[in-house]
Parts: sequence; structure tokens; C-alpha cells
Amino acid sequence: MQSKAKSVEEYLAALPEDRREAMAAIREVIMKNLPKGYEEGMQWGMPSCFVPLSAYPAGYNCQPDQPLPFVGLASQKNHMAFYGFCIYMDEELKNRFVADWKKSGKKLDMGKSCVRFKKLEDVPLKVIGDAVKRVPMKMFIKQYEAQLQQTSVGKKTAKKK
Repeated sequence: MQSKAKSVEEYLAALPEDRREAMAAIREVIMKNLPKGYEEGMQWGMPSCFVPLSAYPAGYNCQPDQPLPFVGLASQKNHMAFYGFCIYMDEELKNRFVADWKKSGKKLDMGKSCVRFKKLEDVPLKVIGDAVKRVPMKMFIKQYEAQLQQTSVGKKTAKKK
């Protein structure tokens, strides 16, 4: 469910209390561990942290007018979700994230682009914080560009240069 909220605070305020508490706690961990340079705001109807266009003017390849997404949080109909773009672009980081999550003893419900959970107790906050902390902005941009080069869009862009 995409929110029409204009700010992260407005988004959180509109949630039921249990979800608000869970999302606020995860957001706090993300913000505490967020490397320098990323910005927080609303992106695609959810609270997100991203590479600002001032740091990466090319933006997100699917929507160049959008900043490059780093992490996001969303309250969906049947679950809440952590979108860790920072771990999905690097197999080693993804494997470490999965291993750390499993070591926590918490059940991992991971899709192709998100980790789903029903309540805060389902989330090992330290694992989220560590995953975010591991990816400085320059490293993330480099990973993103490497992934982009493997797509048809990236290959076309490379030929034009």
C-alpha cells in the first residue's frame, strides 16, 4: 500500500500504534547506523534513505528523476517490510545479512527485494543496523553501477560513451 504522506513523520503518525512502534524502532536503528551522505525522505510512498541527486545526478536507472534508493520501510496490508537495496546488489553482503539474521534465531522471510515481518520482535535490529553501516555511499554507487552494467540499459549506456 503506497502512502500519500508527504513526510516520514506523517507516514508514521498514520500507522496503527503497534506498527508505528515497530517502524519507528527500525527507522531509529537505520538512522543511527546510516553512513554519511545519504538522505532520508519519502520515496515511492514509503520512508526511505537514498543517495541524493546532488551526489548522484544520474538517479535511479528506471526513474532518473528519482534518487538512488538505499533502504526503505513499508507497512503493507499483511506485513511490514524492510527494503535493503544495499544488500541486494552484493551477493557477499546479502549472504552475510542472511547468515547474521539466521544466527539471531529469528525467522527470515526474505523475498527478492524485501524482508517481511509481522511485529518488531521478529526483527534482529542489530542485523539491520550492521547491514546499513557496512555500505558507505561511494561503495553503494560503485555496486549499483556494476549491477547496472550487467543490464541491457547499462550496456546501451556504456556503448554511447
